[in-house]
Amino acid sequence: MSKYPLLSGIHGPDDVKHLSVEQLPQLAAEMRGYLIKTLAPIGGHLGAGLGVVELTIALHRLFESPHDRMVWDVGHQAYPHKMLTGRLEGMPTIRQYGGLSAFTKRSESEHDPFGAGHACTSISAAFGMATGRDLNGDDKHIIAIIGDGALTGGMAFEGLNNAGGSKRRLLVILNDNEMSIAPNVGSMSAYLARLITGKAYTNVRDATRKVLEKVPVALEAAKRLEEHVKGMVTPGTLFEELGFRYIGPIDGHDFNHLLPTLENCKDLNGPILLHLVTRKGLGFAPAEEDPETWHGLGPYNMETGEPIKAKGQPPTYTQVFADTLADLADQDERIVAITAAMPGGTGLSRFAKRHPDRYFDVGIAEQHAVTFAGGLAVEGLRPVVTIYSTFMQRAYDQIIHDICIQNLPVVFCMDRAGVVGADGATHSGAFDMAFLRCVPNMTIMAPKDEAELADMLATAVQLDGPVAIRYPRGCGFGVELNKPEMLEIGKSEVLEEGKDGLIIAVGNRVRDTLAAVESVRQEDGKHLTLINLRFIKPLDTACIFSHLKKNKPLLVVEEGAAMGGVGEAIGALALAQGWHGPFANMGMPDIFPVHGTQAEVLHELSLDQKNITICLRKLLGSVV
Repeated sequence: MSKYPLLSGIHGPDDVKHLSVEQLPQLAAEMRGYLIKTLAPIGGHLGAGLGVVELTIALHRLFESPHDRMVWDVGHQAYPHKMLTGRLEGMPTIRQYGGLSAFTKRSESEHDPFGAGHACTSISAAFGMATGRDLNGDDKHIIAIIGDGALTGGMAFEGLNNAGGSKRRLLVILNDNEMSIAPNVGSMSAYLARLITGKAYTNVRDATRKVLEKVPVALEAAKRLEEHVKGMVTPGTLFEELGFRYIGPIDGHDFNHLLPTLENCKDLNGPILLHLVTRKGLGFAPAEEDPETWHGLGPYNMETGEPIKAKGQPPTYTQVFADTLADLADQDERIVAITAAMPGGTGLSRFAKRHPDRYFDVGIAEQHAVTFAGGLAVEGLRPVVTIYSTFMQRAYDQIIHDICIQNLPVVFCMDRAGVVGADGATHSGAFDMAFLRCVPNMTIMAPKDEAELADMLATAVQLDGPVAIRYPRGCGFGVELNKPEMLEIGKSEVLEEGKDGLIIAVGNRVRDTLAAVESVRQEDGKHLTLINLRFIKPLDTACIFSHLKKNKPLLVVEEGAAMGGVGEAIGALALAQGWHGPFANMGMPDIFPVHGTQAEVLHELSLDQKNITICLRKLLGSVV
């Protein structure tokens, strides 16, 4: 740590307070250098962290964490926060098995008052804390730091509306990393921010209000004049109307502006919104030039900025989905694509280049995305809504009420279904099968490989009703990709025939299950039937029942929540048909998974090939 003399001496927030103001820019530079170097071999959320270094230093210098609450929206902005709160030595383990979480996590540190992995939650959580503080008669400061597009989500505005109307003391910091400020505008804005947060301005304003309260007409005129003047020099009219005192925008990288403005905000009562303008990826040229790519990525060369990719890897499921959808749209003008602020992550940036007029990014607004798709479907289009499985949960009501009740032809493509890996519990795609399987009119598919994904997508856009396709994160298997073919709805695929039992595998677990079946055949002489389910709903009951053998084992393997999953459904159907025999349902247990590589997490959950083989041998050994 000799390269980082100031940073190496930071063991907690108090150490930041002991530095001089003149030392803070050097600390910021060291933090950026350390973050760039540390994440290079392991990857992570680099861009967002680089953009909030000065803000993080300022907050820990002026406030008293953990007594004062700092709520970081999403949490991927919080890498610098972790560095200043006793977790510096653990940073090389971030997102690694047994290491630090990628996001804020209450069980990890007392300085993380609220865990987050999804956007738009900070204001609501912070307002809850502010309300609790007041009910408890406490005096702590509550700060919500929101940015990176999270203000495009409706929940953020619900929180603003509720908090602004309450008049409780709350500081919301808008980390705006999408707007640049020219030097002259920045200087004037910073001056105005310091002016309108200063005691002199506040005292004059409050004194004037007391005088004018005796003359209601004059008071109303003064209010209108103040709003008119502020509306001309600041973009905060919306926040003022919601009940917040708006301050800014100011340069979020300039300590000379940031520190005095934050200091003044500490003394203000009521809801305050401080608007900071920052540059995502600041200090690392590749991240500044391409903030979307550098939002979160794998290992990279810190000298060149080039991602480090394993050679000879097959395309990812995301890439196959993206290419297939763009090709299908070439032939079918009804197809439109929707994403919720994740064009790169979902692959839809490829679609956008080929069909820009049929591509829609609605921001971090999953509920709106689904109902918007419903409106498109009413007009005869074929909307494909592409959202990570974990984020699709946020639109569950809209899926049911706005799509499925009306039986509208909307295709839901759920990327990152099942075990996600390094991003941990908040991003785990565990629940989609369980929460969609019970919804009428919904067809649900899961491919065993990337070629089957292409077939399912081609099938889905032709169906006259809601369809969901779930597929995993990461690379496919390198299978040959031919022209996609239509699948028969509800028809499974028999991969192996055998007399000693029935194994049913779902989606991403088919390959490992096939290897386990082959191992048992070669080493134990047992011949099992293996079905690639393909359709989670409707189930291919005819195929399942025709291969069930009385008193012989039945095993279902799925990479989703076992509770409420497809295994429970198949087990119940088998029992209803009078089948009796050894049964096991291998799915994700009733816990939130740890973070690590996908292989490590699958092993932890006993869903890898080794554990499937062990389960098979136990079932076969228990045959009566």
